[in-house]
Amino acid sequence: MSVAIPLSLAGYMLRSYREDDATALQQLADDREVSRFLRDRFPHPYTFEDARDWIERARTETESPPLTFAISGASTMLGGIGLDRQSDVYRHSAELGYWLGRQHWGRGVATAAVEAICRYAFDTVGLRRVYACVFEPNTASTRVLEKAGFRLEGIHRRAVWKDGELFDELMYGLLPDYR
Repeated sequence: MSVAIPLSLAGYMLRSYREDDATALQQLADDREVSRFLRDRFPHPYTFEDARDWIERARTETESPPLTFAISGASTMLGGIGLDRQSDVYRHSAELGYWLGRQHWGRGVATAAVEAICRYAFDTVGLRRVYACVFEPNTASTRVLEKAGFRLEGIHRRAVWKDGELFDELMYGLLPDYR
């Protein structure tokens, strides 16, 4: 199922991944500044094979409606965003994850993408809560979430071990009535 979700910024959208995104994905994701505040499952270095594998996984996603998207400009992808729907008693919640290529930082694209996927999560998917976990030094991501209406819900002290450093993890949440 192919989906396109317009952003509040003209010319930008969330869309399904395409096979021809592999080169752009590899080039954008193979940047230590992009991966430094992401979980280790986002590899560094990020190879062309990693890009092809991710696109294949995203394109064969069985969730309906789909929950994984490329952040795209008029001609190429700029990053990625997705929702990890939870299960059991948490089934009405999803964890939000996103990243953007460094050359696209500071333009409001990440905030617009987060706002768009949250509208989609509440209005189309029927979720009742979206949350995101941020490594404490990642102030840019905390600003994105706060601009999109997320609230700091808690701090998991010394919860993240990344690249030989121990960080606190900040838990942000958004409910439909926050908007």
